[in-house]
Amino acid sequence: MTAPAFAPETEERLALARQVADAVLFEGYVLYPYRASAAKNRLRWQFGVLVPPAWGAECEEHDFQHTECLMEPRAEASLAVEVRFLHARRRTVQRALPDGGFETVPELHLDDRVLVPWDEGAEERVELVAPVAQLTGEGIEFPFRKPAVEDIEPVLDTTGRTVGRLVRRSSEVTGVVRLSASELDGPYRVLRLTAVVENTTPWTPPEGRAADRDAALPHSLVATHLLMALSNGSFLSMTDPPEWAKGAVAACRNLHTWPVLAGEPGRADLVLSSPIILEDHPAIAPESLGALYDATEIDEILALRTAALTDAEKREARGTDARAAAVIDLADSMPAEVLERLHGAVRGLREITGEPDGFPDEFGVTRPDTPWWDPASDAGFDPEQDRVMVDGRPVGRGSRVELRPGLRHTDAQDLFLQGRTATVEAVLHDVDGAVHLAVTVDGDPGADIRREQGRYLYFQPDEVVLPEEPR
Repeated sequence: MTAPAFAPETEERLALARQVADAVLFEGYVLYPYRASAAKNRLRWQFGVLVPPAWGAECEEHDFQHTECLMEPRAEASLAVEVRFLHARRRTVQRALPDGGFETVPELHLDDRVLVPWDEGAEERVELVAPVAQLTGEGIEFPFRKPAVEDIEPVLDTTGRTVGRLVRRSSEVTGVVRLSASELDGPYRVLRLTAVVENTTPWTPPEGRAADRDAALPHSLVATHLLMALSNGSFLSMTDPPEWAKGAVAACRNLHTWPVLAGEPGRADLVLSSPIILEDHPAIAPESLGALYDATEIDEILALRTAALTDAEKREARGTDARAAAVIDLADSMPAEVLERLHGAVRGLREITGEPDGFPDEFGVTRPDTPWWDPASDAGFDPEQDRVMVDGRPVGRGSRVELRPGLRHTDAQDLFLQGRTATVEAVLHDVDGAVHLAVTVDGDPGADIRREQGRYLYFQPDEVVLPEEPR
């Protein structure tokens, strides 16, 4: 077992997977509105936090991750493992005094930002390579240590005068990676790989003080996850295994993490074990222009909201963290063409339309010859005059129909509309060629308002019938 730099071929494969792994690493790092004072940023780093054992015994967080997956190594195969996590660096803000000294302050106002105390996350990696043959039996252990660090950065105003400084301190963390493998019974040579990452930092809460998560974070491994690559062989999918392996997959134990196939689609020699549940071969959306750190939101909404922050809010966000400042700058400089590109994507149609991934023009936007909806294509349609056949008879605006929406059950409201009569207000054609009837329900006291506002209920022709004529 060694801990050298990875071979170039392995490094190349890992580089692609790291694009997704970075999203895992910084998930929830700083949430919109990207200010330290925001309530959403008071409790940070909810995923993959491995706390010191003394703290884990007193809370619901854990000091280890346990990954099990199946692999089919070939002769002379080796396993490259990369443990990735954030190491919290506690930042304090100090103001310069006339006598040349400094004093700690809750905030420091500059022309372009407001600096405040904050926990930054420094990326850490633990790399090791081991022959698969050494993993059988008791396996191997690889202890690691990340030392305490103190860093001082001067703060200058626009004239270059020192007005303060930032003091960053990180605490020592230690841990261990345990790797082992056992061969399964069966006609194929399949090994169950076990990878455990454990925080072994001997930190305990200060005596006489209640245990505090904020105090434990500098001694924790934050957003911990694993990348594992086979030099020769393949892994089996844990979410879609072959039929013969489903029983063995179900017997695997994964605690506080979940392994998926990663890297280039179509290959199975790389696994990402993540504290966030992902699908096989996860990828960053080609429309995404940069990390926004708040994956519970949509890029378009986040960009619009961020651009709409007040100047004072942006100054505080820029002073909160360099990554938050980059988000503000991204939102402020985003061209309209790029923002438009964020407005939805139907990936399933790309094989049909031939639309490529990526952004080839100067803004990074693929511009089709015509918009996705071409107004000129409406020339042959008239919602007020068009007709559609129902029960062999033409139906259009003013026709009365009986609603039978039970064919699809797309809305709970269908239960209340079954059998009701309605008046057709328009016949509409969508961009996929489907026909829809816009209707108002007879007896609806809000029907006149719906007509005025153009807010109708919509049904397809096979969801209505013609009402029986009175005898």
